[in-house]
Amino acid sequence: MRALTPLLRSVRPMRPIACVAMLIMVGFAVRPAAGEETTARAVPIEQGQIAPPPSDDQTAGYVQGPGDIDDDIILPAARDDDSDSDRKWSRNYISVAGGILTAPDYSGSDERRLLPGFYVRGRYDGYSFSTRGTNLQVDLIRQRRGQKTDFKFGPIISLRADRTGSVKDPQVEALGKRKLAVEAGIFAGVTHSGVFTSEYDQIGFRVVALKDVSGGHGSWAASPTIDYGSPLSKRAFIGVSASVNFYGKGFGRYYYDIDPVGSAASGLPVYAGAGTKAGAGKYSIGVAGAYGLSGELRKGFVLIGGAQYGRLLPRFADSPLVSQVGSADQWLLGGGLAYQF
Repeated sequence: MRALTPLLRSVRPMRPIACVAMLIMVGFAVRPAAGEETTARAVPIEQGQIAPPPSDDQTAGYVQGPGDIDDDIILPAARDDDSDSDRKWSRNYISVAGGILTAPDYSGSDERRLLPGFYVRGRYDGYSFSTRGTNLQVDLIRQRRGQKTDFKFGPIISLRADRTGSVKDPQVEALGKRKLAVEAGIFAGVTHSGVFTSEYDQIGFRVVALKDVSGGHGSWAASPTIDYGSPLSKRAFIGVSASVNFYGKGFGRYYYDIDPVGSAASGLPVYAGAGTKAGAGKYSIGVAGAYGLSGELRKGFVLIGGAQYGRLLPRFADSPLVSQVGSADQWLLGGGLAYQF
């Protein structure tokens, strides 16, 4: 999952820059520990990740969609080498991945776009970092070599590019572009290795909380995620994840409500239901897998791929942008190639 879950989680239209980051959503096989990366032993399952068989590096990863924190996919990560008794912290490494994915034109659209994605993840002296779609996060809790339970906490910054460019549907296009939202916040979580199938399977729980600091939607978003992943062999890994996205009133008002001026321009009816109160706006479930081309998941080239299904909940799904010209059902599919140094 580590390698797969990154790709699927939240899908929304991205502009070229956001698309590049999203490419790795598909590249699940390279992710370590800490919010979007998975680390040693059984790579933690943050927002959709999973861990693979024992190894020095982590070759799993997972990516987020066009800036939406619910874009998640799972990717495996290589386990740390416990034989090195002189080393206190988990092994240093860096992983990169690239691929292609298909995602909704905007969050709630029934049109699709083909997007590139890119993912980078690494760890140095016990500290982990990763990019996930258009997110960047750093785990400030150092990971010790061989530990089975890993706690994570750190800052995260994200770009939300939903409807910042052209939209395929002419009525939604007539509502006008939205500003690129820069969101900053924190993530926290815990993952545990050696749960059901072996010493290397992993289960994890993670929460991400973000606040717009750029004057875009001016609100907040939060997402709790639980995921599980297990190696099927030294070469293969599979993972699953589930999450729910919660949004503030300003978020729903900015992206889903339609005022009289917008209604006149687009022909869509006036709608004010999404911004009436804060609450759950979407749930997602995903599955991802990875296969080591170099003989094992922990290093070298890894094929990654995954799929994620998400559904917008009532107040958002009832918006004319979704109910009349879009769809509450949101699919994210992708695949790619990862490499871990």
